[in-house]
Amino acid sequence: MAMALPSSLFSFAARVIGLRQTNGTRWLHGAKGTLFSVRGAGETALQSDQQLSNFEDEDLSTPDIEVDDTLEHKDFFGVRKLCTPSLLFQHKVHFGHKATSLDPRMRQFVYGIRSNHVIFDLDISNFHLQEALNIAAHVALRDGIILFVARLPHCANLIEQTAKDCGEYAHVRQWKMGCLTDISKYQKMECRLPDLVILPSTVSEFGSEHPVVAEAAKLNIPTIGIVDSNCNPNMITYPVPGNDDTLTTIQLYCSLFKEAILRGKAERANRLKLLEEELSKDQETRLSKLKSMSLKLNK
Repeated sequence: MAMALPSSLFSFAARVIGLRQTNGTRWLHGAKGTLFSVRGAGETALQSDQQLSNFEDEDLSTPDIEVDDTLEHKDFFGVRKLCTPSLLFQHKVHFGHKATSLDPRMRQFVYGIRSNHVIFDLDISNFHLQEALNIAAHVALRDGIILFVARLPHCANLIEQTAKDCGEYAHVRQWKMGCLTDISKYQKMECRLPDLVILPSTVSEFGSEHPVVAEAAKLNIPTIGIVDSNCNPNMITYPVPGNDDTLTTIQLYCSLFKEAILRGKAERANRLKLLEEELSKDQETRLSKLKSMSLKLNK
């Protein structure tokens, strides 16, 4: 499993390539481009270089560069429309474990108890799931590495296929301690750590919290986790209260995160395409201006 050097969720904003048509952006003036200089002999050459230098400063500076501000939008990718409380109810997200196993830190997400089983408030679950989908799309837009982690044998193939469809990574086998915090022990080369970890279930095969939660927290890697009534949500960056062990609910989570990630990547691909077109046009304009200026100076 290839991974990367640690990076903060918002540290790679400079990697995002925005275009002039993008909504919600601010403008900054770019630096001067690198151009050829025309050299002659004696004083004429010095004057030509000076004139070309002034020409570059005035006319051939690079176009304005955008700094991406899509994080300021409440729903830039439209992922909040993907899930509703009724959809979560149909997929049995509201079912928790028995009331006797309720973690006190999960009481804020509980609607009530029926037949000695915890029932989640789906309005709260829906809000947190929308937030998680939104942040997953933003990470995909910024070309971040997303790692799906779970220890659910009955859903292992589903989670792996979801990661494959998204062009991301998955780890559904037994977790070896230090896979993130001591990665040099398992990888002989320099590699990248994930920018986001998604856990369809935060429970390991032993019934305790999955080790990746603590390792990601130590490295400041944001996590999205489905937390059931017997889980601790405090170590998860974006906790989503809900059922975490039923096949229908896992299918719902996988389909929603897959759609959010693909939307983020589609937006990135569109921006790259438009940027290439714009850069090619600017390059042609600069070369034509430089050639005309060179001919004038040589006369």
